[in-house]
Amino acid sequence: MGKTIETHSAQETWQAGYEMGKSACGGQVITLIGDLGVGKTVFTQGFAAGLGIREPVNSPTFTILQVYEDGRLPLYHFDVYRIGDSEELLEIGWDEYVCSDGICLIEWADLIPDLIDELPSGSVTGVEIMKDLQKGFDYRKITVSDPD
Repeated sequence: MGKTIETHSAQETWQAGYEMGKSACGGQVITLIGDLGVGKTVFTQGFAAGLGIREPVNSPTFTILQVYEDGRLPLYHFDVYRIGDSEELLEIGWDEYVCSDGICLIEWADLIPDLIDELPSGSVTGVEIMKDLQKGFDYRKITVSDPD
């Protein structure tokens, strides 16, 4: 079934991530989809805070992966926007991360459907963030799908 959350500020988008992070369980994969500048990193910062991670969280656009281990569960934050193909992820140990007891949060997951489709059933929760300028510059519609 999933759920839809409407936010009207970056703080509310952060809070939506925070609430999701508070209830996250080990072994989850969160696919995060949305256009540039829609708030994926703000959502992720809230999610990390919900896990109890205190260090600064930034988008790993140029490093592909950031690892945060100071929360109640490890967070493996992927940004696959700049990868050439899925093989690059396999080379950095993709399987070790997605099959761990930590949580993988993957920005731009729609760019690697082959790898996402191979993940175990029930482990993937989709999050899509969309703007609607008719509802305001800071409006976001966050759609969370149930684990597949």
